[in-house]
Amino acid sequence: MADQPEGEKTVLEASLEVFRAHGLTTIFGNPGSNELPFLAGLGDDFRFILGLHEQVVVGMAEGYSRATGGPALVNLHAASGSGNGMGALTNAHYGHVPLVVLAGQQVRRTVGQEAMLANVDAATLPAPLVKYSHEPLAATDVPRTLSQAAFEAVTQPSGPVYVSVPLDDWDETALPDDELLTQRSVTTAGTMSESLRRELAEVLNGAQNPALVLGPQVDAAAVDDPTVYEHAVALAERLGASVFVAPSPTRCPFPTTHPNFEGVLVPGIKSVRDRLIGHDVVLVMGAATFRYHRWEPANYLEPGTEVIQITQDAREATRAPFGRAVVADIATALADLAEATADRGNRRGDRGARAVPAPPRSEQGMTGPEVLDVLNEHVDDSVVYVNETTTLDLEYLERIVIDRPGMYHFPASGGLGFGLPVAVGMAIGDPEKTVVATVGDGSANYGLTALYTAAQLGTKTIFVIVNNSGYGALSGFAERMGVPDTPGLILGTIDFVSLAQGYGVPASRTTTREEFDAAYREALQADGPVLIDAVVLGA
Repeated sequence: MADQPEGEKTVLEASLEVFRAHGLTTIFGNPGSNELPFLAGLGDDFRFILGLHEQVVVGMAEGYSRATGGPALVNLHAASGSGNGMGALTNAHYGHVPLVVLAGQQVRRTVGQEAMLANVDAATLPAPLVKYSHEPLAATDVPRTLSQAAFEAVTQPSGPVYVSVPLDDWDETALPDDELLTQRSVTTAGTMSESLRRELAEVLNGAQNPALVLGPQVDAAAVDDPTVYEHAVALAERLGASVFVAPSPTRCPFPTTHPNFEGVLVPGIKSVRDRLIGHDVVLVMGAATFRYHRWEPANYLEPGTEVIQITQDAREATRAPFGRAVVADIATALADLAEATADRGNRRGDRGARAVPAPPRSEQGMTGPEVLDVLNEHVDDSVVYVNETTTLDLEYLERIVIDRPGMYHFPASGGLGFGLPVAVGMAIGDPEKTVVATVGDGSANYGLTALYTAAQLGTKTIFVIVNNSGYGALSGFAERMGVPDTPGLILGTIDFVSLAQGYGVPASRTTTREEFDAAYREALQADGPVLIDAVVLGA
């Protein structure tokens, strides 16, 4: 690095000051040659977390952001590394996870020549999976661009952003005014007006049988304001409303033990409509209306059902095919409505009376629901769950007690490889927690190298491979779609125990509920990562 005149800073030095101002001093990455000048100039207060594949790197950063509630910094390599990470970027995008993705670029003057490792038209590569994407037109604009990116990532609706920086930019002289970047702030005041609050409260008060549908923005808001859960409970109780979790939940926005909790809406048009029949007013808070998955041709709503959506994402509001939408801060809106609505004085009994029955036992082996029941027998305040078992996603929030914010996490867009790296990232972000990741044997192969990072850092993670020797969710879809003989859905035997041990993670294999219970009890007492290959009956 060339010497700078006294009192002047390099672009790298000014950029690191920007990252410090935003708390972006933990970097998740897999380095390439374009990134070396940036990484070599990091100060001692920066921490670099190595991942062996870019999809795992992005997944770990997502887990870290979910655990800390703040943005995470990702360093990827040019086009090839960025492309490798885009599978995980789908989950971060639809999960509104604030990631600042910094990608290396070839020497500036050679990019147009399409030199080796040049990322041609870099800003378009990650679209449409990022909120903001840019390659500065001059080296002197790099610090300002990174400042904008950091603010874009966390400004609602939060989400990933992407910046490509040529490797020779870092050594250029920064602008003196870059010092002003560290003093900036952006505040969003998304409160509802008093008249709007009264109007919505009147609609809810006049409803004969209201329902609440809560989404991931509620749980995400609770990271900074734990009273969000309390306000959601208060609103449900005052209205006497049934509470549903929005389809395809990435987080759990309401205590699953509460008497008003009625479960997760199945992500199909007819399924949602049928569950909402009889509710004249449906208030959707912090979710899209609705993120469907399976195709079920039907009318969206039964006549007489009025839907009101409150979301922090303007695009969720504009793309909905029905209902009235309000764009506002979720935490404030919940508190305002909980205060403004009339208390009907009706309280429901104990949800235990409607508890999900124990799954039937089989002499042939263990079932997936039995795995969930064992996990539920050992719930405590130190445990956080990461789920990537799509065969069990609808049962997860029924069988496992989720009663506090930030306790449950699921991929937002079905990008495989979520579970293992997100669990590692969450453990790095909150070392006091034990992160339990249930992952299907099919999806485990997409993020398996996360075990390396877990072993190197000694993260408190328990990886449970729910192993049915195939793509169980796809088999279920094939049956429903009338194509049961689809090839490629059976995996056969994969030795996850040996694979885990090869990365340095202790592992064992279980085939019965009793064996799994004993292995899980032992894993909860471990100081570092543990993998359990839980063999279950096929879907």
